[in-house]
Amino acid sequence: MDNLYHKLHLEHRHTNKLRAADVLQITKHSLQPHKPCTEALTRTFIQKLLMMNYRARYISAEETNGQNHMQQTDNDSPEGGSDIFNEMSFSKGTNQSELIHPMDVQMAVFHHADGFLKQLMVTKLSQCQFALPLLVPDPETQQIEFPLWTFRQITKSWKIRNTNNETISQTQPIYKAQTPMVFFFRFGSVSSSKSQLMNSLINDKHNTFFHRNCPGSSRSRVLMDGVVEIAWFCPSGKNTDTFTDCVAFCNLHGDAGDHEKQWRILTEMASVNVLLLPRLDRNARHATTIQKLYSDSKPLICLFAEDESTVIPTKKAKYKIGLKDRNQSEVSEELRGAISDCLLESSSTFRLEDVSKHSDIRVDEEDDEDCRRGRAAAQQMISLLEEKKLTEIKESFLPHQGKLWHQWSQKNKELHRLQVDEIQLGQITSEMRNICEQQHESEISGFINLFIQEMNSNNEHVIFFLNWLRIFLDEHMSKDITILQHMYNEKWSEVKKLKESHDKSDQLKAEETELERISEDLQGAAFGLEHIMREIGQIYESCSSVKENKKDLPVHFSSLPSLAAEMMISGFPLELMDGDAAHVPLVWISAVLDELAQKLGDQTRVFVLSVLGIQSSGKSTMLNAMFGLQFAVSAGRCTRGAFMQLVKVSEEMKTQMNCDYILVVDTEGLRAPELAGRSTRHHDNELATFVVGIANLTLINIFKENPSEMQDVLQIVVQAFMKIKKVRLKPSCVFVHQNMSDITAGEKNMQGRRRLQETLDQITKTAAKNEDSDAKRFSDVIRFDVQNDVKYFTNLWEGSPPMAPPNPNYSENVQELKETIMSQASKSQGMRLTDLKDHIVHLWKALLNEQFVFSFRNSLETSAYKKLNIEYSKWSSSLHSTMMEIENKLHNKIENKVINEVEKTDLHRELKEATEELEKSMFEFFEKDKYADILIQWKTSFETKFKEEILKETNKLNSILHQHRSTSAATFAKIIFQKLKEPIEQSIYRKTSGDLADEMRSDCESLNGNRTNLEKHILKTLAEEEDFDKYMNYIENPRNHYKSFIRDEVSRYIRDKFSISVLPKMKENIKLLQQKIMNAAHQSTEHVQVNSGDVGLWLKSFTQQLSDQLIFSEKDLSGVKHDDVEDFTLLEDVIRQELPAVMSDISSRFNTDTFPVKLDYKFRPDELLIDHFCQCCWVQCPFCGATCTNSMENHVGDHSVQFHRSIGLYGVHYRDASNLSTYICTSALANSNLYFYPTDSDEKILWRDYRRAGGVYADWSITPDLSELPYWKWFVCRFQNNLEKCYSKTFKGSGEIPEEWRKYVKRDATESLIKYM
Repeated sequence: MDNLYHKLHLEHRHTNKLRAADVLQITKHSLQPHKPCTEALTRTFIQKLLMMNYRARYISAEETNGQNHMQQTDNDSPEGGSDIFNEMSFSKGTNQSELIHPMDVQMAVFHHADGFLKQLMVTKLSQCQFALPLLVPDPETQQIEFPLWTFRQITKSWKIRNTNNETISQTQPIYKAQTPMVFFFRFGSVSSSKSQLMNSLINDKHNTFFHRNCPGSSRSRVLMDGVVEIAWFCPSGKNTDTFTDCVAFCNLHGDAGDHEKQWRILTEMASVNVLLLPRLDRNARHATTIQKLYSDSKPLICLFAEDESTVIPTKKAKYKIGLKDRNQSEVSEELRGAISDCLLESSSTFRLEDVSKHSDIRVDEEDDEDCRRGRAAAQQMISLLEEKKLTEIKESFLPHQGKLWHQWSQKNKELHRLQVDEIQLGQITSEMRNICEQQHESEISGFINLFIQEMNSNNEHVIFFLNWLRIFLDEHMSKDITILQHMYNEKWSEVKKLKESHDKSDQLKAEETELERISEDLQGAAFGLEHIMREIGQIYESCSSVKENKKDLPVHFSSLPSLAAEMMISGFPLELMDGDAAHVPLVWISAVLDELAQKLGDQTRVFVLSVLGIQSSGKSTMLNAMFGLQFAVSAGRCTRGAFMQLVKVSEEMKTQMNCDYILVVDTEGLRAPELAGRSTRHHDNELATFVVGIANLTLINIFKENPSEMQDVLQIVVQAFMKIKKVRLKPSCVFVHQNMSDITAGEKNMQGRRRLQETLDQITKTAAKNEDSDAKRFSDVIRFDVQNDVKYFTNLWEGSPPMAPPNPNYSENVQELKETIMSQASKSQGMRLTDLKDHIVHLWKALLNEQFVFSFRNSLETSAYKKLNIEYSKWSSSLHSTMMEIENKLHNKIENKVINEVEKTDLHRELKEATEELEKSMFEFFEKDKYADILIQWKTSFETKFKEEILKETNKLNSILHQHRSTSAATFAKIIFQKLKEPIEQSIYRKTSGDLADEMRSDCESLNGNRTNLEKHILKTLAEEEDFDKYMNYIENPRNHYKSFIRDEVSRYIRDKFSISVLPKMKENIKLLQQKIMNAAHQSTEHVQVNSGDVGLWLKSFTQQLSDQLIFSEKDLSGVKHDDVEDFTLLEDVIRQELPAVMSDISSRFNTDTFPVKLDYKFRPDELLIDHFCQCCWVQCPFCGATCTNSMENHVGDHSVQFHRSIGLYGVHYRDASNLSTYICTSALANSNLYFYPTDSDEKILWRDYRRAGGVYADWSITPDLSELPYWKWFVCRFQNNLEKCYSKTFKGSGEIPEEWRKYVKRDATESLIKYM
């Protein structure tokens, strides 16, 4: 072992562990993946593994002693004189014992890696579809370790078919997945390869488990004995699947007899055990153990290396299969069938986390103090989320980034993009400042406080804390997000079908609305580290704006950027552009970059690499393979925007690359379907231009050889750069064509490059026409060499997912691209962090000012829109000239004292004549212009805009007349108030009554459920009061009793809570009604002005708008003179001024006495509640009087009740006797010899045949049952005398009350209500 570590240069790594941070940096070795020598074996293995190249496990070292593996002997003989027997016997090759076994390389790195590198290694091994270390003996102490931490980043996806033959997709963290587990182990030495046999079950085209026949394998294996590896078979939901569900396979390397601890743990946890033996020998060392396994109920399959027999089931779930001289495919098929049969017999499942429950092994998470502390801190934060709905979490815990931040972002864009005057500018600025102040006043949640405190602890466990928090957040969110994604996919399919069928019905609109709602839920449910950091950024920005710390912030706000900077240095991404708000928080980002410069040095230079592509085009996979980056931000991955992450450049490479770090800027996929309908195109165009503009180099990712998917975006990017001249941008780009099936056809590639060049140049020419630019080629705007800057990537998968490994050729493509990027970096000077900050600020502000270009799909649209604006300018100018002429005429009339002759109708008549011609011109333009099919999308908005201009000018003229129209308006307003007082009062009382009824259904214990709950409280109250007369009222007239009870409850509630509940509701309702009356007056005024109407139209509009609030109509003002009212703005002003006093007068008369008196009977809260609870079935059981519990009156089907009563309390007695019966309906049915006589009949009928009695009896469903409610037994005992007196009968003889009933006390009775009802 020491010799192995020495060869691999790991002998000093026991204390100085290999770190993830070291292997992820850009090194000379990472750019030269040539065949390694022994010294570089570990580095080559790690680099290939990071690139998801499964050939990492097949590397072998070149000889360093100058000898060649194919060494020739020196005793060449003349032709024809050689002796084959002599020469072949004495020729020697390399001794196999000198070769390093590939799995020893893997395990040596594993043993000498820190926790994060181990986790990264295992995650990459999983991506390569390799088996993973599950139980690992320490090479020094032989203590068994379970590396649970290393599995925490791994998720597996698979598809199964349910009983309805529907495909069900599942994605789970692998440590949580519950699956069957098949355990393979051997006793003794066998000639067959166990690992190779297992591979044939999982994926016969891939070596999931390394075996003796794999490339590079040797007999000398130092670190694998005793190691248990695990792999999962994940089905695709197809008929070709080896197994129909996800199955775990565990493999114990070496002789199980030498590793009893591992063997015992796994055989105990397995669903099926598979034992490999040379032969069965009763005298063998492990014969007793084998006998126990065979006798156990757990399925067992025995494979015999020296037996030739086919599969033989020896008893239930026990099989024998011979391996000697047998076809491998046949053996695999037999073994698969046997395992499948055994899995049907076994119900046990395996969960990875449960391995940690075994006390005699070490668990890495528990062994590492920092890991433990990080987990505890993360769990404390997650516990705060437990009681919240997923879609409410962000609103509750992250209030700073919600509506206020979105409003501020929108206002900021308006500030830059709208043509506003100084007054409007001041107004928007003031509104933005108010928003910041509201943000600052928002409380910081305990969740965020805990996060900040933990991040400020300056302890080693912080990185573990962040990783645990990410793991727990994904785990907490994943289930609900999976459901939402499934709902979204289903709804998207429905919408797509309707669109394809050209459905224009309301159904399509409804489905699209529902799709949008699910999309919003999906967006609202996404919650990860990026949202936490976004919240901290917004806290910082709000504090910076008001220049004041927040009182509940545990640190000074100025220290917050340092947290983000530390996270970036530690390898975590930071959100650069908030995709939800479509905004860059410049204050926050600038502060973080300043902190980075301070921590890393102000001369630190970065090469900015951005990546752009349509969603699902393979961006994230490419970045993961190239740099080991994990940009997946949260479960659900539906956050939009841009994220930046640092990749360190090693010291040896800094001079060559002219930078200290590569800053990778990743964007969420463009044109994401789940974000459709949210101004996606506009946002994508803006995002694309921003990330291309800030980068030294942009990778443009394209699926296959089809640039059309990115063409629209690229047109916008090119045109934007032409417009934004002051930033002086000329970035570079490389096109990456993903998923190409044939990347070796050189001629074909040349044709593809030529087509791409032509497309890009045409984009540039079209854009140049609109921007008066002389650019003719794409490379005039963005640096691009079609020969060197177009890369073709092969298919990612070598086979069909989910079991296919990544294609090694894909990894080689990534390596070539990485070398291209490094070459570009070496030719660039990069940027200092402070320069990058200024560049981001200038670029974003420039983009804010250039809203125009981002609203368009391409340059053709831009041309059409520009022409539309020219035409609109002509229409607007003509309108203004006309209005000026009319205004001059109006002023002349005023000066000539003939103002009374001027009516609004006169103004509108002149205006109509002028505008009709303009509207005709507008109509013809939209219908007949050559861009008509493009212009149609703006037709409605421009027509609306034109009407608004007409309205604006009209209002200007009307205002001149305003001062002459006042007196009659004021008088008319007062008359309106006189007529409104009574309707207002009635409306307030009605609305409050409804609100009160709703509140009682929520807060009043007896009324906050269904009728059964109400009945429970009625019976409880009856028991407490012990009033026999009330009981009889309930039994004989249940509906009336319910009503009486509800009225009492409502009366008590109003009396007790008038000041704290009723009165506040009345005042709130009067406030809302006041606002509605004001809005009605305002809307009516606008309506009249737009339609050139008179006071009659105003009054009609006013009363109609209030028709759903007040009983008030035009008829109430009949006989009132109001023809002279012409100034409606003044009328509105009078209403605004006088209405509060009227409402105050009404409010002053609210009290407990007026509340019920003022209301019509049917609107009272008790009547509303009676209507709610009593619209149901009230038919009573003909035997015991219990009321049918069906919630519908006159319902279809039989009557029924949950609990019947003693029939004696309803007066039922024995025929020709004076004894009341104690039977309960359900127990009477259980007595096969019991008869009854229907009312007014002498025919006796068996109780069990009660329906034969017909009439009311036939309508009831009563089932034999002996479980009765104790409540009524107590009642019969408590009120025996009363009942006997009431019915003039006794409970004697056959009707004797059972002694058992007398044991019940009142408490038993009321508790039975709580228990059973």
